[in-house]
Amino acid sequence: MTETQKIAIANAPVSYGAFELTVGMVPGVPDGDTVLDEVASAGYSGIDLGPLGYFGYGEDLASSLARRELALSGGFFELPFTDHSRMPAALRQLGSLLDVFDAAGSKNGMKPKPTLADIGSDRRRARPGQAATDRSLGFDDESWRRFAEGVEMAAGCCRERGYEPTFHHETGTNIEAPWEIEKVLELTSIGLCLDTGHLLLGGGEPVRAMREWRERINHLHLKDARRSVVEEIVREAAPVDEIWRRQAFCRLGAGDLDVDAVLELIRRSYSGWIVVEQDVLPDPHGTAAADQRANREYLTARGF
Repeated sequence: MTETQKIAIANAPVSYGAFELTVGMVPGVPDGDTVLDEVASAGYSGIDLGPLGYFGYGEDLASSLARRELALSGGFFELPFTDHSRMPAALRQLGSLLDVFDAAGSKNGMKPKPTLADIGSDRRRARPGQAATDRSLGFDDESWRRFAEGVEMAAGCCRERGYEPTFHHETGTNIEAPWEIEKVLELTSIGLCLDTGHLLLGGGEPVRAMREWRERINHLHLKDARRSVVEEIVREAAPVDEIWRRQAFCRLGAGDLDVDAVLELIRRSYSGWIVVEQDVLPDPHGTAAADQRANREYLTARGF
């Protein structure tokens, strides 16, 4: 790494089973304080936000982070980019996310990244992992036009508040396959949150993506994944929920990601947050805490 690079390592509530599909909806989700304690004790310097309110608001959030010497790395937020009738309400909610960012502040000049994603559709959630080979699942020209306009609306809101946004591609949404990500980069000005695990499941090659999209990558979600799981899901035409139920995401080094090659490219050309993620469903008797300690140790052993 060069002297001018700023790299910090964060984790996320989803690694402990806490995310939009579980918090307040299923039993066994750890509370926010427990996750913050685990993340800090494992040696991470930052945390992603999780669902709004999960870590509290305002001064409560700021003091919770400060007590543990953690910074906020970003926050995931889905928007209905192609449905402009729903965008005004979504943008107001995005403003609430940015209010939380304001309260949390920044550390070492690294502001949290508004991590924007497509809200998806029932059609795509029912067919995860298929768009790489079936382009009929993708947007038509008019939908792409509306999508790009919606992304620019949201990006503008973030920039007006002093935050540079990033776009997160995800399995089971309308932006999943490499060709769809490339279309986003072609049609919009937004930076890319490269999610190595979701790219693997969506039919992409993270090392190639790091090289080809490096000028647009302004945020990283580093996670490993087992392609065999999504291949099985595609064969069975199973829905996207099976990705979590069948534990497609795994400890760093245990899946199909060439982690060392990705880390070498990070050393050469990336500055910013690296958010380690291992998406899991809540399991009070599971190994989430141990897994995230192991992931941090894995990176430490490689100079991060």
